[in-house]
Amino acid sequence: MWPTPWKKLVCCAWVMACLPLLSWAGKEHVEVARFSKGELSGWQAKTFTGMTLYTLASKDERIALRADSSSAASGLYREISIDLRATPVLNWNWQIGNVLAGADERTREGDDYPARVYVVFSGGLMFWRTRAINYVWSSNQPAGSSWANAFTANARMIAVESGSGRANQWVYERRNVRADYMRLFGEESPRVDAVAIMTDTDNTGTTATAWYGDVWFSAE
Repeated sequence: MWPTPWKKLVCCAWVMACLPLLSWAGKEHVEVARFSKGELSGWQAKTFTGMTLYTLASKDERIALRADSSSAASGLYREISIDLRATPVLNWNWQIGNVLAGADERTREGDDYPARVYVVFSGGLMFWRTRAINYVWSSNQPAGSSWANAFTANARMIAVESGSGRANQWVYERRNVRADYMRLFGEESPRVDAVAIMTDTDNTGTTATAWYGDVWFSAE
């Protein structure tokens, strides 16, 4: 049997390989999530161990997606085809309430994050070729560092934020996914097939709360 985090990646890829994908070629701004408008259309849930609760709620006078996780791992994903040659930059807003104390995220026992946004590049029916970039709010790894997921080298982790210094405040992020893919995998990126968000605490048996704002791709 596959370890749970590997199943997280494979199951999303298998779903995406079997469903029609949207085409966004030529657009300079592609909306993935409009949580600030109270919208969850297009997002699907996937539960692995327990259930992280995702709800639209008001936070700091704005609508956001709240995630509450207690020894659980479930996420939301949206299948969407993105041409990174046209819109390579991923933009999003997030906030965490706490980091996960004592978690060594480079190990299987510590492979949990208070917040993560990840981009999936499906291998189609050859699901073992599925790759993903996980942009994470790390509890202990330095911001800017990257490493292979503890369960599979096909998933790479990038610590966009680290520690509790910016907890309980909204943080806006921008990442050039096309450039990150080239740096991490050494080749040109394929199209994006899905974007997922997840707050997971199943391996560490801890609790976490996070908020996710809007997500979109842009040309610059």
